[in-house]
Amino acid sequence: MIDLLPRAAGSIVLRRLNATDLADFQSYRRDPELGRYQGWVATPDHDARVLLKYMNQAPLLQPGSWCQIGIADANSLTLIGDIGLILASDASQAEIGFTLRRQSQGNGLATAAVKEAIALVFESTSAKKVVGIADTRNLSSIRLLERVGMLKVETRHAKSRGKPCTELVYNAYKHNVG
Repeated sequence: MIDLLPRAAGSIVLRRLNATDLADFQSYRRDPELGRYQGWVATPDHDARVLLKYMNQAPLLQPGSWCQIGIADANSLTLIGDIGLILASDASQAEIGFTLRRQSQGNGLATAAVKEAIALVFESTSAKKVVGIADTRNLSSIRLLERVGMLKVETRHAKSRGKPCTELVYNAYKHNVG
């Protein structure tokens, strides 16, 4: 089977995570500001190392299973963030989430990474749409979802870490991607 990664897009490369990413991965995953609106929480090094090793070999875009792929600087291949993708159990759609370390934000890197990840989903699966969900307080993620051409389709009440919040749901459709 041919691996779907790496994929270059401008100044970033989407690539598999690996155990040597531990320090970079933990540096942004332990940043409380970055984790504020995420579904994940900071984990001990041992648990992070297990995840990184698993994701290095795990099948990508398998229905019903999350996969994490690295966002790396194209020149150094240093990990600067990651993207989570889950393909629905019927493979009709996928959901995307993303994290980029603060010092790499504001340069279009997350935009390039998310666009490339959406293209990866549409090229490699039968999914007809990719869903992105953002807490209404997470303005930078909302702007990114809109910048990559996703359309706001729903506002809903939810809970994040046990507290009420409002989420915006965005969709990218296969027929709208050029």
